[in-house]
Amino acid sequence: MERIVEEIREDLARRIAVAADRLAERTLAEDPAYAALLGRAELRERIHHTLRQTVEGLVRSSRGLPPELADARAAGTLRAEQGLPLDSLLRTYRSGGRLLWAALTESVTSHDRAALPRLLAGATTLWDVLDQMTDAVSESYRQAQAARTDRDRERRAVLLDVLLDGAGGAGGAATAGGTAGPDGPAAPEAAARLGLPERGRFAVVVVAADGSGRAAERAGAVAGELRVLWRIRADAEIGLVELGHHPLESVRELLAPLAVRAGVSPLVETPAELARAHRLAALALRTAPESGGPRTALLDEGLPAALVAGHAELAGRLRQVVLGPVLALPVEDRRLLLTTLGTWLACQGSTTSAAQRLYCHRNTVSNRLRRVEQLTGRSLSDPRHVVELALAHAAVVQRAAPR
Repeated sequence: MERIVEEIREDLARRIAVAADRLAERTLAEDPAYAALLGRAELRERIHHTLRQTVEGLVRSSRGLPPELADARAAGTLRAEQGLPLDSLLRTYRSGGRLLWAALTESVTSHDRAALPRLLAGATTLWDVLDQMTDAVSESYRQAQAARTDRDRERRAVLLDVLLDGAGGAGGAATAGGTAGPDGPAAPEAAARLGLPERGRFAVVVVAADGSGRAAERAGAVAGELRVLWRIRADAEIGLVELGHHPLESVRELLAPLAVRAGVSPLVETPAELARAHRLAALALRTAPESGGPRTALLDEGLPAALVAGHAELAGRLRQVVLGPVLALPVEDRRLLLTTLGTWLACQGSTTSAAQRLYCHRNTVSNRLRRVEQLTGRSLSDPRHVVELALAHAAVVQRAAPR
């Protein structure tokens, strides 16, 4: 094979140049990805170089040497960095291989038709060289693409941290006036880089970590028209939701199939308000029930419980001062009275409805509530006492919930 190539080298070089011209023209006409990336001269030079490298690989293989693949690997890395689809890149390599074979056969036929059987014997070698080159291109492309994806993910995480934690980002301190610290962008700049509008309808959702780390992935599969940017952390999965025209309730509908505990912030209108929304969503999560019924808590639907959750020291005083005598009871008595009180509160003070939920007689509920009144010194007919008991009960429930 080496001897055949040497005999036709000059004529083959001319034919390869023509083949490179033809393939460059056809590629630019048929592949928009290439047309958007490269000009004709650059693409033609790249194709010409690859065809010559393939011929040299054919010669090396005839000597028992492996083809040089450094250029193929470099091409795969470069095109991945530039964002050219791998299919486009491989299609050009395959088309180049076919054109090269045609140039070889035409050149040998023109030079010495009797040498064609010897050329045909080298066909397998040529396709083997092409396979090695395309494998090298694919491998380096995928490695570069993975590295690029990791970098993009890291950059997006940094930008989300700026929005969710304040201008200083995660663990950083925001400077006065909402401007960024010396090492990071301000909220408006971070939002712009993430493609968020200057004004809109935003919310933040905080999903309790369940060990799988896949709530964001599952939510993404059913997000529909909602745009959600997720930030995965060890203790929670945080979603920045761009609601558009959808109501805030749609966030609960999004999370309902996932069976996760979550807290949702109120609506905010600018990216600069997202750090506050994140804090409020985390607070709402602390009020979300552990089981039974909807497990997504919208902050504005549970402000009293959120008030308790936001003040740990006062919550402790509420538990002790208001419900201390109940909490001092044996475990079963304590559980019975607290469950009855919580159910009665959830039923808006209806003893009949509470009895139905608890599967007991109305008088049983009344007796348990009367005992709560006796132990706490507070009357369920006094609105001020009901507020105290409701807040204290919320404090007890939140303390019992696993962090």
